[in-house]
Amino acid sequence: MFYRRQPEQMTNNPKPNTQILVKMTRGGGGALLLHGVKQRFSLTSNISAHTMEANNEEYVGLTEQASSRFEKYQKVSVLPLVFLIFYEVSGGPFGVEDSVQAAGPLLALLGFLLFPIIWSIPEALITAEMGTMFPENGGYVVWVSSALGPYWGFQQGWMKWLSGVIDNALYPVLFLDYLKSAIPALEGGLPRIVAVLVLTTALTYMNYRGLTIVGWVAILLGIFSLLPFVFMGLVAIPKIEPSRWLVVDMSNVDWGLYFNTLFWNLNYWDSISTLAGEVENPNRTLPKALFYALILVVFGYFFPLLIGTGAVPLNREVWSDGYFSDIAKILGGVWLRSWIQGASALSNMGMFVAEMSSDSFQLLGMAERGMLPEIFKSRSRYGTPLIGILFSASGVILLSWLSFQEIVAAENFLYCFGMIMEFIAFVKLRIDYPEIPRPYRIPVGTAGAILMCIPPTLLILVVLVLASFKVMVISIIAVIIGLFMQPCLVYADKRRWFRFTKSSNLPDINSGYDQCTTEP
Repeated sequence: MFYRRQPEQMTNNPKPNTQILVKMTRGGGGALLLHGVKQRFSLTSNISAHTMEANNEEYVGLTEQASSRFEKYQKVSVLPLVFLIFYEVSGGPFGVEDSVQAAGPLLALLGFLLFPIIWSIPEALITAEMGTMFPENGGYVVWVSSALGPYWGFQQGWMKWLSGVIDNALYPVLFLDYLKSAIPALEGGLPRIVAVLVLTTALTYMNYRGLTIVGWVAILLGIFSLLPFVFMGLVAIPKIEPSRWLVVDMSNVDWGLYFNTLFWNLNYWDSISTLAGEVENPNRTLPKALFYALILVVFGYFFPLLIGTGAVPLNREVWSDGYFSDIAKILGGVWLRSWIQGASALSNMGMFVAEMSSDSFQLLGMAERGMLPEIFKSRSRYGTPLIGILFSASGVILLSWLSFQEIVAAENFLYCFGMIMEFIAFVKLRIDYPEIPRPYRIPVGTAGAILMCIPPTLLILVVLVLASFKVMVISIIAVIIGLFMQPCLVYADKRRWFRFTKSSNLPDINSGYDQCTTEP
């Protein structure tokens, strides 16, 4: 569907009551840019090709980000984006040790080879298509809102934000678990609480300073985090016994811990979509970065597991978070253990800042869509969402008292609900709006899109069923809070307790958002 731009509207400051459309897009992609009061429109209206050619006017589609409001802030390029995705999803093999404890070497190795095919590749492909279709900071919130309406878009935002904050609370825990062997005082009590607060504050400040800095820091941290495992692989070669990789005991498998560990370590590919508005040329950069990051993540998990399980006699009980540092000491000595511990500390720093970036920019994107109060749209002088960062940091501090397994299970449960809505939105947009330009399109039809979502959906059901009763109760309560929170915010808007405004320069494919107030 295209819309015509009138010659008299081609100024930088159009009149308040005018509609305009902007330049013809490259490669068939484009975005609708509405200036002034946003008018309701329908995708079912048509403009003939003859009329377009006769008037020799320019048209746009729906999918190119046209906003220039924040052009003064530097955009993120391919390489930093690859490592931001790497830290959103992985950050290295720290935390995969529980898969060996749960199921033994063979199932752990197979899990990190097969799970990416069942889950990671479909999620990354959907993120590439939908993220380039809606290249703005709302990410998956906008996808669901466009397909199912603003109410469910808000629920998606609430569950995914809460899941991200719970996930982020894990990284100080992992950080201290790797350091407690060197500093026993960090194992518990007041020193551990103080360490969590100091670490959270320092990393939150890094997010405040800017996404570009976070991206380039992620590159350095990623290289430093993966290098010790390359050295560990070299020194382990004489000690590897391939028969150890085949050990399996199907009668002694903790399926709940196994699936939760795999799921936690290989999800969150969609989180980068909430930063799409900060990416340089997202139509090309986002799919490319997702592809490179997928290779990096799978290699970063499988190779260390291959070395650790093949070079050291198996004792499943000791395979828990932090065990790679002990393996490093066995294979290379104290110096290699110290390097692994340092790499783990820096890796957790990278995962923290990457996750907080996505969580905070998601809140900014929701505010730009009129789903949250206008205050969430405010940016610091570095271009970062100040209020979103503060809210996300507060959530991390409140949840950091949970154990590793409880954090993983709780965030997985909430994340599963959000992913189900994403799959529904992906398929529904393919059915309802098949002709909308998609700068990156998964090369399957509607039937193929449905089939692609079935395996990961079945995996989601497995994760949900295997959750403990405590995790189920806490997660369902969190979901119910979101169901009531959105009507409360709508009521607060009507009572003018808070100011809600929808940015006028965001693409839209239905009139559902017009319920919100539009910025003048």
